Amino acid sequence: MSIPIRSSGSGWLLGILVFAAVTAARAQTAPTLAPGASTQASAPTLNGHPHGDAVRGKALYQNCTSCHSIDENDIGPKHRGVVGRKAGTVPDYAYSAALKASGVIWDEANLERWLTNPAAMVPGTKMYFLLKDAKDRTDVIAYLAELK
Repeated sequence: MSIPIRSSGSGWLLGILVFAAVTAARAQTAPTLAPGASTQASAPTLNGHPHGDAVRGKALYQNCTSCHSIDENDIGPKHRGVVGRKAGTVPDYAYSAALKASGVIWDEANLERWLTNPAAMVPGTKMYFLLKDAKDRTDVIAYLAELK
């Protein structure tokens, strides 16, 4: 809205009054937030990617199948039920001593850290593969979370 500015007369005063009235009306109808509240949706996110895309994650998981399987131990342990499981506890798999002793529970945050750099998270682990792209990690984790 433009406010006319005049050197004489009352037109400028009317413009200011209209502007003030419109601003006050907008302020009364604008939603208010509690202190500390956010206008962002409160959906769970991982690394800034809400929920992850499990379908895309399944396709990306094909890169993991050179070592892992969903239902059978291979070079790496099976992945069905990994989310929520304590690291180093799949029966009949020979884990590194470091991973067995880690105490890690595979939740989304720990899987994010793990897939970012396994050796940094648990020095002495046998896993060396990592996913550089944050969206790829989030999507793979979403897929793994579906494997109950």
